[in-house]
Amino acid sequence: MEWEPRPGRDERLAGNLDTSLLKTLALLFMLIDHLGVALFGNLLEMRVLGRIALPLYAWCLIVGNVKTRHPLRYFGRLLLLAVLSQPLYMMALSHSWRHLNILFLLALATAAIQSIRLRRFGSQFWGPALCYLVLGFCEIDYGWRGLTFILLLYLARESRGGLAAAFLGYALFWGSNTQLVSTFLGFNLSFLRWPGLGDLFSAFFHLQTLAWLALPLILTRTSSGLKMPKWLGYGLYPLHLALLIVLRLLFGGATWAGIVSCFH
Repeated sequence: MEWEPRPGRDERLAGNLDTSLLKTLALLFMLIDHLGVALFGNLLEMRVLGRIALPLYAWCLIVGNVKTRHPLRYFGRLLLLAVLSQPLYMMALSHSWRHLNILFLLALATAAIQSIRLRRFGSQFWGPALCYLVLGFCEIDYGWRGLTFILLLYLARESRGGLAAAFLGYALFWGSNTQLVSTFLGFNLSFLRWPGLGDLFSAFFHLQTLAWLALPLILTRTSSGLKMPKWLGYGLYPLHLALLIVLRLLFGGATWAGIVSCFH
């Protein structure tokens, strides 16, 4: 369509373009995170590893938005998959209809990014504003903080230093009010109590701040040669939710009646 923004095929992206690898790693870390919630009573170590998933998905989304030739189709596929995945999301993680899955956030972020890229009638301003307005009425996983994080990475996409600064700066803000991770795998992180430097190190070891663990994967160029079919890239999210449901039934002590009670 004529009013679709042109794809930025020649646009310089400073981060890793090996998105098939990054999506695979993101799914692995997200599965670990969700297993920690569904089967292991919010096990801290698994939640820490789960912080790596969103940044990887965010960067893959940015690459996809820059490279796509059909932004409307890109947005439509994400939104459709979000709707289809919502019942599985509810059953896998005991959420209600009012708590929407992360694919809704990625679809909103795509709308915001494409509005910025379109630059028609001030769309670079009112487009993202409308996306934030939607988040004011909907409870979506990661919410306005997640959208802001994605948009900051998009705006810094052409500079490695800019990416690192935007990533770390926002991670420090986001994680400042979350739990301090002072032990990991049974090891006491004693350096967090060192005089002087302990306060500095501690800022980077709050639960949500530990998203910085994903930064080396985003900044380091890799060439794994991994090629993920488009259908699989989209299908992995609902498939991992279906797997969680099966694992809850087999090993988590859940019953089918309990799992579907989220629809009542």
